[in-house]
Amino acid sequence: MKAEPDKASKPHHQAYASAGTIHPRSVRGLFRNLKWWAMGVLLAVWHLSPFLRWDRGPGAPDQAILIDLPGRRAYFFFIEIWPQEVYYLTGLLLFAAIALFFMSALAGRLWCGFLCWQTVYTDVFVQIERLVIGERNARIALDKQKWGGAKLAKKVIVHGLWLAVSAACGIGFTLYFDNAVELLPQILSGQASFAIYGAIAVVGGGCYVMAGLAREQVCIYMCPYARFQSAMFDEHSAIISYEAWRGEKRGPAKVGDDFSSRGHCVDCNICVQSCPTGIDIRNGNQLACIGCGLCIDACNTVMDRYGLPHGLITYDSVSNQQARERGEKHPKIKLLRARTLVYVAILSVIGGVMLYALGTRKTLDVNVLHERSPLYVELSSGDVRNGYTYKVLNMVRQDRDLTLTVSGIDGAQIELVGENGTGPTAKLHASGDMVGTFRVYVTAPRASVPDAKTSFDFILTDAAAGVTVRSSTVFAAPGE
Repeated sequence: MKAEPDKASKPHHQAYASAGTIHPRSVRGLFRNLKWWAMGVLLAVWHLSPFLRWDRGPGAPDQAILIDLPGRRAYFFFIEIWPQEVYYLTGLLLFAAIALFFMSALAGRLWCGFLCWQTVYTDVFVQIERLVIGERNARIALDKQKWGGAKLAKKVIVHGLWLAVSAACGIGFTLYFDNAVELLPQILSGQASFAIYGAIAVVGGGCYVMAGLAREQVCIYMCPYARFQSAMFDEHSAIISYEAWRGEKRGPAKVGDDFSSRGHCVDCNICVQSCPTGIDIRNGNQLACIGCGLCIDACNTVMDRYGLPHGLITYDSVSNQQARERGEKHPKIKLLRARTLVYVAILSVIGGVMLYALGTRKTLDVNVLHERSPLYVELSSGDVRNGYTYKVLNMVRQDRDLTLTVSGIDGAQIELVGENGTGPTAKLHASGDMVGTFRVYVTAPRASVPDAKTSFDFILTDAAAGVTVRSSTVFAAPGE
């Protein structure tokens, strides 16, 4: 009887499989040119946007895109966001997520292949390697070479340039948080604060590790989008695919060979060698495929060499590929379908709500905080007094003279701490683009507040602008 193998000797399933460094070969073609353009535009936007100016009037920052942490403001051209309006960020993130789903339904992993910062900076780092060391074979040979002066020099140059690009990335990040025109010379001259250099180190270090050292491992193991992106696709989504019906049976061939009784794939592996994540697209759609299309450019180059038509590896929908397999010469692009229409509807709703919120945005708002220690004070006259912290958010850059009244408590009197006298109204002065904090006492006759808690409203009026803000709170009393 044959003995059973030892179970402990069986290989274990691995959640992470160690892989060697991937050195993609350079290619030329449509998708490579699109990646060059996308890289140039995105890097230009990232590094030049902080230097755009926008006139907001005297005393206001003139940087078009600015996150002013000390001033607790975020500026985007004509839009100014206060901390209390963080819901705009929520709406923007939701819009971006749905837009990504919509983009995926139409054109697959277009974001990953051309627009993702990981892809852009990894591409930059690979180009640096190519310039310093050489093409794919030269880089592979250098990795296998024993350490010596020549290898060390090339590696130092490569990593030095990587660090320079990473530092530029970190500097670009910090310029969005202060006046870029003044901050950049401070950074370059060593006069910036420790916090600035710390931010550059964190962001730049992340760029160096992710794009220089981790590279495709980020896309394969760390990126959550890779895990669920296939759920965004349907048979009409444009994706990178190998047309097996045309390519198989594959095998080596010479220029001039007859392909009438065999597949068009010559098994050259150039599609694999050009892939930034090192996959073989001929094995079907895979999690690690970022949809960059470089394998298409590489394969088309080979097809030209053998006089074969382009499109053995193609950027098209499964529906169209099946149509070509059936011999249909005019496959259709179906953009309008249930999935995409739902995404358009959701984007329209989110965009409409955000535009409405911006169009009807308040320029005057208040926050009221009831003092808790003590909740109330009984005066010798028998009246009851409550204290409140009353904050006025003046979201325009002009000072405002305001009138504060009380509604809901008969005979209530208002006293503004720091001002003389009490009365049914109080005058407040709110400085432009500031949060004014006022200590307010409200005194009410005992008969007007018989319950332990009485609801009432503060009414703040800007007569010049015709704006009234009503805020509800409670008045505490002994109760009956």
